[in-house]
Amino acid sequence: MLPDFNRLKVFYHIFNEQSSTGAAKILHITQSGVSQHLKKLEGELKTSLFTRVHRRLIPTAAGHKLYGIVQGFMIQLESGVRHINETSEKPSGRLRIGAPSEFGKTYLPRIFASFNRKYRDVSLQLELGDPNTLFGMVSEGELDFAYIDILPIFKDIPSESTVYTVEPMVTETFVLACSRNYYENNIVEAGYDELIKLKYIGYKTDIALFRSWFSLHFDEAPSALDLVLVADSAGAIITGLEEDLGLGILVSHLISGQIADGSLIPVQTTTQELQNTIARVRFRDKEETVTEKYFQQHFRCELNNISDLLLHFE
Repeated sequence: MLPDFNRLKVFYHIFNEQSSTGAAKILHITQSGVSQHLKKLEGELKTSLFTRVHRRLIPTAAGHKLYGIVQGFMIQLESGVRHINETSEKPSGRLRIGAPSEFGKTYLPRIFASFNRKYRDVSLQLELGDPNTLFGMVSEGELDFAYIDILPIFKDIPSESTVYTVEPMVTETFVLACSRNYYENNIVEAGYDELIKLKYIGYKTDIALFRSWFSLHFDEAPSALDLVLVADSAGAIITGLEEDLGLGILVSHLISGQIADGSLIPVQTTTQELQNTIARVRFRDKEETVTEKYFQQHFRCELNNISDLLLHFE
């Protein structure tokens, strides 16, 4: 059976100070308390650890042997605790963050890179996914927090969402767009009946996003559309648009350059905008670490430098 750790700690300081009085001052306990710990430790080991010579405690052979065992551990322990105290006040360790696919891969590596230049001891684990997947990972403790799409068309947000803190961060504007050539040949004066007969490019076979756009602009929505290309990639959809395949819906900041140079044309039938809010989601009762707090502050500052995004903060 191993000796009590507190007694070993007292022994360590007695050895260093060669005095029970000196050890008592370092440990902030009474001299009699130090003497009692030493007596009990010697009883456990069934050997004397010190010999008293002119008010000094001189280690015995057994004392020297025990000190050789304890010294390395105590030095490592003190160094480790000191490091924890130092690093607990500044960002360090691994951040596990979830995000929507296109938003995450477009902006988070860039934002994290500037964060890492300030705080070299932080690493990032980035998980990309849909709202339900990310909610699940947060609830299972697999993510520290996640930036999640809170679209009006998503009605299946977990019912236990009251246990989460949902902090709106970014409002994205969706646009229905196509190439200049496709626009001039098919859309210049097209109304609802003409638009629903055209070809479309979507993220999924589910046309819920298109239905939301039509409902917003025409107060009615098609039951089906001709999806000529389905691709879970903004890059693939943009290429499809540029190749005159049809119409697609994308967030405006991903195609702002193409809209500016006129290669892609947004379809505008009313002044209304279809928007999506990206919110930070975490457990309400989970205490934020220093690293999480610093990254969130940095995230806000960096988004302010992205002019194509409209930000909302609580």
